[in-house]
Amino acid sequence: MKIHAQALLFDNDGTLVSSLDSVHRCWTRWATEYGLTAEEFGRVELHGRPAVEIAADLLPADVVPEAVARIELLEVEDVPNGGVRLLPGTKDFLDALPADRWAVVTSATRRLAEARLDAVGILPKTLIAADDITRGKPDPEPYLLAAHRLGVDPAHCVVFEDAPAGLEAGRAAGMTTVALATTHQAHEVTADLVVKDLSALSVLVTDGGVEISVRD
Repeated sequence: MKIHAQALLFDNDGTLVSSLDSVHRCWTRWATEYGLTAEEFGRVELHGRPAVEIAADLLPADVVPEAVARIELLEVEDVPNGGVRLLPGTKDFLDALPADRWAVVTSATRRLAEARLDAVGILPKTLIAADDITRGKPDPEPYLLAAHRLGVDPAHCVVFEDAPAGLEAGRAAGMTTVALATTHQAHEVTADLVVKDLSALSVLVTDGGVEISVRD
């Protein structure tokens, strides 16, 4: 299978990097600080959602701004403690792309996203973070904004995601979707193409765009 595109849009956590251990450490501490029970905390989906939405699900509205600032600080401070690592295939895949053909689209705040990306040596020219949008995934706004910033028709973009909410956002934006089975089982995600991670793919840049193929 080959996919042709003009621009590639990547989720960060679970797609380019893994920060699951850090997320677990920091959010568990955060929940304890805010007096949440394990049952209350366990009902909320953390992965692929902006922190402000998670906090709003768990805490009174007047506490949310302070709570969001607190989890951002905890996660940023945890980055040097081995809080992030590259997933297989990420470096080779991104190194093959011109800087103006791809973007990172994350539910993390810009401060946290930049800390994690800098720690593993990823320097996107275009980064869409939680600070840039009014509605997070599964709303298509983040991916539509990325396409706009790159100057590419959404129909000519490919979204790379590991989370169902992100894949839903990509589909809603009218984009081709590629799911990476890094945080969910292959049968738990719906996409135009499902692979284990970026190491399963090869990329060829031509005058006409970008061609993505599944490795033999």
